[in-house]
Amino acid sequence: MNRLLPLFIGAIAILALATLMLVILPGIQIHKQQPSDQLQPYTERELAGREQYVSLGCVYCHSQQPRSASQALADAAHGWGRPSVASDYYYYYDAPHQLGTMRPGPDLLNVGARLPSAEWHLTHLYQPRVIFDWSIMPAYPFLFETKDQATPDDVVVKLPVEFRPEGQVVVARQAALDLVAYLQSLNRSYAIKGELSSIRDQGYDTSKGERK
Repeated sequence: MNRLLPLFIGAIAILALATLMLVILPGIQIHKQQPSDQLQPYTERELAGREQYVSLGCVYCHSQQPRSASQALADAAHGWGRPSVASDYYYYYDAPHQLGTMRPGPDLLNVGARLPSAEWHLTHLYQPRVIFDWSIMPAYPFLFETKDQATPDDVVVKLPVEFRPEGQVVVARQAALDLVAYLQSLNRSYAIKGELSSIRDQGYDTSKGERK
């Protein structure tokens, strides 16, 4: 019994120290971090799309963090952009951050720069196999609806005949349009002042996210 109290106090102390070092101090640092000069807050439509991104669990298959200079050669070779830095993730614009830890699919932090076409994203969301026949990404047909005839306000998804419902057209619901707007907004391809000297030293072109 006499040994239980020191063990209990020690366990609480270890937990408190871990909380301080891994949660509280990093949280203070994040809140003090200012955004990059060219980073803009999301629009109302992009925020709605971000909610779709979160609800669909995209973070489980896609990261939003091109790796640091010491590990980024593969990421740069894939065209995923320069290594990310803290100012790319301004807390008051983008919380909780969708950093991700898995990559069954490509990193998306700069998908708006490398794939800016809304038409491409809508087709890809409706049926990824239209674009990549080997894709393991799930389709999201519930973000769309089929109609006998589109109205002037409808955004029609362009599909090959074999993927098109017979005699009907596929049009995007607002949720799909919002999600695409969010994906198009993911663009951290701008250069960073004062934060990438170590990356430059290792030979990366920070304006293009590529090794020189």
